[in-house]
Amino acid sequence: MIQARGFRHALRQLQQHKLRTLLTLLGMVFGVGAVIAMLSISEGGRQEAMRMIDSMGLRNLIVEAVEFDTETLREVREQSVGLYAGDIDAVMATLPMVEAYSAAKKIKTWDIYSLEARSNPEVSAVSSAYFELGNMVTAAGRLLNRQDNINYSQVAVLGAQAAEDLFPTGDAVGKLVKVNHLWLQVIGVLEPQVEGSKEFAGITLADDSNKVFIPLETARKRLKINSLESPLDTLKFKLTKGTDTGSAAKALDFLLKKRHGAAEDYRLVVPAALLKQEEQTQQIFTIVMAAIAGISLLVGGIGIMNIMLATVLERTPEIGLLRAVGARKRDIRDQFLMESVTIAGIGALIGIVFGLLLAFAVQLFAAWPVAFSLLGIVLSVVICLITGVVFGLYPALQAAELDPIKALQRD
Repeated sequence: MIQARGFRHALRQLQQHKLRTLLTLLGMVFGVGAVIAMLSISEGGRQEAMRMIDSMGLRNLIVEAVEFDTETLREVREQSVGLYAGDIDAVMATLPMVEAYSAAKKIKTWDIYSLEARSNPEVSAVSSAYFELGNMVTAAGRLLNRQDNINYSQVAVLGAQAAEDLFPTGDAVGKLVKVNHLWLQVIGVLEPQVEGSKEFAGITLADDSNKVFIPLETARKRLKINSLESPLDTLKFKLTKGTDTGSAAKALDFLLKKRHGAAEDYRLVVPAALLKQEEQTQQIFTIVMAAIAGISLLVGGIGIMNIMLATVLERTPEIGLLRAVGARKRDIRDQFLMESVTIAGIGALIGIVFGLLLAFAVQLFAAWPVAFSLLGIVLSVVICLITGVVFGLYPALQAAELDPIKALQRD
């Protein structure tokens, strides 16, 4: 009850100097807003990085074929045939830290349709472990398996977007789709991908939602592939748990360089290294934003101290009268502390709204993902209130220590 009365009294005092109070609030508003926006942007970036790394596989090493123009490609093929099954056999036989692999080849198409619609999804011929190493699951039906490759089965798994385009009435599983001249039976549809960035640390991520996946051996046997092209576009190697990805990447790169001669016809992507690089970038970003937020709160705290010192000076006779009628030093101190904390609290509430709007603006105009955290909002408010107490304590103590007689005598 006493605290509620003190809060109401603090509000009345602040209302008497609206402009001065408003200017003091701005520092706290910007400080809390900066903290909330910083945490939201940082957490959004972290979640987006984890999503993209998860799609690549944290324990995977990815080898991608490099594309060349026709003339350069002819020269490269004199030294290397590109990525092919022999590379996989050599890696599995030589590097004990590799426990699984997958391979993929993009198929050039000129006609893709079902009995219901036409579309132009990308077609990828893949080995059976492709989905496991890419952390992909089905929404309906099943995935390709080893037997599909052994039997050259004419089957396909569709990405969510490809299934929607080719079969607008739904229920794609069990129906037929034609790729070039080859009819395929749909055996599964993948779960829709989470919307987000398609590029991470300079690496373009595959959009698996608009793809048709067919068995790799079926494509080799029944679809035409340019003889100059690399037999495989992408290889993924999954490492055993506890393996140092840096050392494994060096070993893999050394082996492939020996097999491909002087031809630099592949590039090695290490998702774990990309994640580490992204985390370092996020740390720098967080430190910079935290410094900006800290400076804003410091300025706000100085503003609170300034207004409270001015308030003590203006209300010196009032303080003397209160002491004369029996108010204790503690009562005076608590009242002025309540006023400084009230300023900080109001600033924190407005700052929450400002921080959320700022984070949304960054998401809208900079296409940067944000993720709001209740803990972050509570933390910023607590820091703001602590700032109010710390910077309001000195003026409150000054007010409490005033001599009642001298205070009453002052005009």
